[in-house]
Amino acid sequence: MTAYVIAEVDVHDVDRYQRYRELVPPSLAPYGGRFVVRGGRTESLEGGWSPPRLVVLEFADIDTARAWWSSVEYAEAKALRQAIASTRMVLVEGA
Repeated sequence: MTAYVIAEVDVHDVDRYQRYRELVPPSLAPYGGRFVVRGGRTESLEGGWSPPRLVVLEFADIDTARAWWSSVEYAEAKALRQAIASTRMVLVEGA
């Protein structure tokens, strides 16, 4: 079953975040991950949720998504993101 990583990201260092954006795509390739949403404008329809930045990644299944998140390929990017942004991230199975 397809799986999605959904992340709400509040970037604190925009200049360094650009490097993160460069590192992520090559880390996704070995895992077949792809961007469904990568930033862009958000609009709150209910509940007042207004994420500063929203990212949705798609993977073939939940195990592959977990493997990417804990991978050597993503390690440098993840450490950078954790240093320069506050993130809320979930992994969810989808249709």
